[in-house]
Amino acid sequence: MAQDDPYRWLEDVLGEAALDWVRDRNAETFAELTPSAGFAELRARLREVLDADDRIPYPVRRDEYLYNFWRDAAQPRGVWRRTSPGSYRDDVPDWEVVLDVDALADLEGENWVWHGARVLRPGHRLALVELSRGGADASVVREFDLVTKSFVTDGFVLPEAKSSASWIDADRIYVGTDFGPGSLTTSGYPRVIREWRRGTPLDDAVTVFEGEADDVSVGAYHDPTEGFARDFVYRNVDFYRTETFLRTPAGLVRLDVPDDAETSVHRDWLLITTRSPWAVGERVHPAGALLAADLDAFLAGRRELDVLFEPDAHTSLAYHAWTRDHLIVATLRDVRSQLTVLTPGAAGWASAPLADLPDTGSAAICDTSSDVDDEYYLNASGYTQPATLYRGDIGARPEIVKQAPGFFPADGLTVSQHFAVSDDGTRVPYFVVGSGEPGPTLLHGYGGFEVSLTPGYSGTVGRGWLERGGTYVVANIRGGGEYGPDWHQSAVRENRPRVFEDFAAVARDLVERGVTTPAQLGIEGGSNGGLLMGVMLTRYPGLFGAIVCSVPLLDMRRYHELLAGASWMAEYGDPDDPADWAFLREYSPYQNVRPGQPYPPTLVTTSTRDDRVHPGHARKMVARLAELGYDVRYYENIEGGHGGAADNEQLAHKLALTYEFLWRSLGPAEVDARREDRS
Repeated sequence: MAQDDPYRWLEDVLGEAALDWVRDRNAETFAELTPSAGFAELRARLREVLDADDRIPYPVRRDEYLYNFWRDAAQPRGVWRRTSPGSYRDDVPDWEVVLDVDALADLEGENWVWHGARVLRPGHRLALVELSRGGADASVVREFDLVTKSFVTDGFVLPEAKSSASWIDADRIYVGTDFGPGSLTTSGYPRVIREWRRGTPLDDAVTVFEGEADDVSVGAYHDPTEGFARDFVYRNVDFYRTETFLRTPAGLVRLDVPDDAETSVHRDWLLITTRSPWAVGERVHPAGALLAADLDAFLAGRRELDVLFEPDAHTSLAYHAWTRDHLIVATLRDVRSQLTVLTPGAAGWASAPLADLPDTGSAAICDTSSDVDDEYYLNASGYTQPATLYRGDIGARPEIVKQAPGFFPADGLTVSQHFAVSDDGTRVPYFVVGSGEPGPTLLHGYGGFEVSLTPGYSGTVGRGWLERGGTYVVANIRGGGEYGPDWHQSAVRENRPRVFEDFAAVARDLVERGVTTPAQLGIEGGSNGGLLMGVMLTRYPGLFGAIVCSVPLLDMRRYHELLAGASWMAEYGDPDDPADWAFLREYSPYQNVRPGQPYPPTLVTTSTRDDRVHPGHARKMVARLAELGYDVRYYENIEGGHGGAADNEQLAHKLALTYEFLWRSLGPAEVDARREDRS
């Protein structure tokens, strides 16, 4: 394919010629979008949202402390900190800094970005801290002592890789990393899991499990729950199929469930979430059901399953979370959150609403104390309602512990839900946020990997778009998880065009309802949503006035050979299979750029440090569009990973570029000028 792809050289991520091209494109974009005082003001106001001191510091409970990771203007890389539950209720909690990432980066001369920590249970003294250079998925793992607040001398350390590491006990961890040739899958994730004992060389760690080279990844973890301690090994065959094994002294015992089902274990209980119909005895459980079984009985061959949830045409399972003695089940009914408490007992599972909360559109469990008690933290928000954080105990009325500030005036804004009709007759929901006046409109979509887009407050959308008079729209198209596995699976592989048809149907419906016009309708999406944007550009250009395409997947001929791309073949298909390439080539944006088309103005953004979706996708697409004379601009952040930004300053800059471009393209004056040019 090299001879058919004149821009293949742009896949050389750090090649000097490619980086020179990036610098030149960035300079062109900055020269166009950044010189005005309005841009600087917008960037400053967006940064103010991201750095606001009165944001909610979302907690994670570990023993007697609540932990939080925090970034602001003074600490752009962030601090890992903790406080007591009592102090957390104060307006200004008494935070104790555990690890200052800014200070560490300065001390070590590294561009560290926080990637989280795995803390040893029980005791919560030791942690495996993950730090990324520049925001890439690949991380360095280092052992940290939460009492001395320092890295452990001669502790567990893993060099930069897409590793997995988790505690067994204070002297042993499960580790999957780059052990050398053959130890990673074709997707770049661990193929081999070992048990590593403190004080011994990594090369001497004992192999626990090996997957296949074409698997996505393998992993292992230890459940330390007192009285129920167990070890599990899992093999991710592809993005949606997993084999899970209980590790016993006699060897590995596989959990006998469909490989596309999701499983979890809590104390006595095995929970199973189906992704396709599953026949057990004379009963067939539908896709999207939640089932429970006594784990020991299930392992012994019994198949008495309690049905905890079954989907219907309007309601799907979103997730579930355990407290010590209760199960919180989160569902979506036409994309609005519902929370139910299920309690196992001698007479079966009792059901009750979690709490009487305001109808904000979206409520999510942030944290539970599944080891020790029935405490939970719950976050509720809506498109025009700033977040409220509740703390509760099952059976008692929750209390408000934190409320986020409002960052834009919501007076005069309304939120409404509508349904567009796609080409095959499917009703596709979408939310509209705005004043009700027709004008510039920004439509957001994703449509993949069973990811649901639910209502939520965004101060940056508010300041960057809504308060300027724009209307904001979120499309819940197929490929997502808003209506369960079937909603997703109906649009994978050869059925991918349904995603694009759904999004186009929403765009047309907005125009038919008088919300906007094609000339004033902008769209944006990232990653898989960037693929969506690329298809909208090449297949439906007449529907839109501007497109923002972020960290995108665009070359479907080579995506599986670039970075983590091979892990997504269950979603898209295998380009090396002629039958699959036959449907992929029909929509692959890079291969479908044509001269003389009415492509709208476009902004493409990515990150050099994105080691998930290769920046070559974005680079090559822009080069091809520019070659044919289209109105395209480009921004590639040198840092930032798949999120496109490593800190709030970089994120504010990227967002300001996006909104400045959109408003210039879709604002009344610009639209009128384009009409005059065409006439």
